[in-house]
Amino acid sequence: MDALALTFSSGWASGINAYLVVLVLGIADRVGSYADIPDVLGRWDVLAVAGFMFAMEFVADKIPYIDSTWDAISTAIRPTVGAVIGVLLAGDAASLDQAVLGVVGGGTALLSHLAKAGGRLAINSSPEPVTNIGASLTEDAAVLGVVWFSLEHPQAAAAIAGVLLLTGLGLLLVLTRLVRRGWRRWKNKEPVDRAT
Repeated sequence: MDALALTFSSGWASGINAYLVVLVLGIADRVGSYADIPDVLGRWDVLAVAGFMFAMEFVADKIPYIDSTWDAISTAIRPTVGAVIGVLLAGDAASLDQAVLGVVGGGTALLSHLAKAGGRLAINSSPEPVTNIGASLTEDAAVLGVVWFSLEHPQAAAAIAGVLLLTGLGLLLVLTRLVRRGWRRWKNKEPVDRAT
């Protein structure tokens, strides 16, 4: 049950920032005594690559429209990382358990990634950069908090991740409806007659 909860939490977090998840889990494996974390995440080469990619994402995520391009590229990466972490957390379990945890990790990562990417597209319509920077820092803090909390309290962290996932998907639905409504109004607007 703890492996499933940790997989769900890390899957949600991977959809937001996969490199930070790998970095947090890897550092926790190095400095702590967490038997659930696979040793491969604590390898120096894995930590170096995750740290470098996290630094790139940290910068790219703060720049309007660059972050949306980064999110588009990450559509394949984040769910894959979530699925791989799920399979690694299954360890030597039966192949069915590995498949289930892989699907939970990857599916959760895909849903949270879609919520993040859609929300950031809406934020990019704002001309000032403060909301983008604020959203990015909030996402990073949430990922760090949920993953770190999940190491000690996996089931509580999974509940928090579930609430955050549902909230993100709900906001995405509301934003989609607002954009559609605005698009219909703009499309049905009559042209202004300048001759009079």
